[in-house]
Amino acid sequence: MTKVLLSVHVLVAILAIGPIAVAASLFPRHVRAAGEPGGRRVAAFLHRTCRAYTVAGLAVPVFGVATGARLGVLTDAWLLASVALTAGAAALLALAILPGQRRLLAGAGTDDELHVRAESARLAMLTGTFNLLWAVVVVLMIVRPGSTTGA
Repeated sequence: MTKVLLSVHVLVAILAIGPIAVAASLFPRHVRAAGEPGGRRVAAFLHRTCRAYTVAGLAVPVFGVATGARLGVLTDAWLLASVALTAGAAALLALAILPGQRRLLAGAGTDDELHVRAESARLAMLTGTFNLLWAVVVVLMIVRPGSTTGA
């Protein structure tokens, strides 16, 4: 059962978090091009992609905790750090990235190009931070400092 839980955890992480990372990273460029043909539609599609996969991504920590419980590692420092980083990434996505995308879409195509550029640059930085947090979580999951598996 542990192998099934771990497999689902990893698959959901790849299939849910990967698309968010890509779509959120592409969004700032496309929202800046909202005045060009199809630019706004692409930005809106990327935002919808981020929202939809965010819901699917909720399964990642659920299966992660279930796997950790089966392995008896819920109190290990590497797992606690991963949980904290995951919570930080989720908060960043829910409280800054998705609302920022929504605000930019609402103002896309306006005459205030300087504002759109500044906000999209801020959003690109937040998305980079989100992606970096996930990269650290992946490394922690692979390396597992202090684990007894020898990895």
